[in-house]
Amino acid sequence: MKIIGFSTGALARGDFRHALRIIEGKGLSAIELSALRQDELRPLVEQIETLDLSSFKYVSLHAPSSMGRDFEQRALQLLEQVAERGWPIIVHPDAMYETREWARLGDRLYLENMDKRKPVGQTADQLTGFFEALPEASLCFDIGHAKQVDPTMSEASAILSRFAERIRQLHVSEVNSQSTHDRLSFESVLAFHRVSHLLPADVPVILESRVEEAEIKEEINRVCEALSPESRLALAGD
Repeated sequence: MKIIGFSTGALARGDFRHALRIIEGKGLSAIELSALRQDELRPLVEQIETLDLSSFKYVSLHAPSSMGRDFEQRALQLLEQVAERGWPIIVHPDAMYETREWARLGDRLYLENMDKRKPVGQTADQLTGFFEALPEASLCFDIGHAKQVDPTMSEASAILSRFAERIRQLHVSEVNSQSTHDRLSFESVLAFHRVSHLLPADVPVILESRVEEAEIKEEINRVCEALSPESRLALAGD
């Protein structure tokens, strides 16, 4: 059984407490606490002690997707508190100014491959430089980002093949042309099947699909189908 859950930012943008209420009792085993905007990080870190996360086998935290250079050291100070809990911290490569400073997070640092808006972090070659600078870091593979960058899924295959040993978390959603996260379309399900055999079977899966509460179960089922090599041939009509 996959460890699977949602990003709080997908369920309730900027309101992690409301997102936790939405998924209460849904039987999910994973949660990613989202602080995608710079001003969301401090309140989230300061309130972690007050959150009941006991029902989750896996908890991670998504750092701000962009931040000012003058906030970087403060962000690292806050994120070091999260790293001390042993939680993975998802970071966008383009959000880092002094890349080697992020080594302070050790093996709790999970870099994420980027969508086509971003100047770096989209390809296997670009990610290589970051991992050379941060050898303890892992990879959070965002399959929706990879499809948006290259719909043929060739770049996704390159990333998965080169960094197979670094992948510790998956992000799954449909990423549209405006680089926002939607529910999976049938096209995305088929595209994801092209690389499903390369995906690690035992890493936590975090959905970033923007859904209503009533749509959670259906979207989870669709994601499980999309990531399953066993259903690949049936969906392709072979």
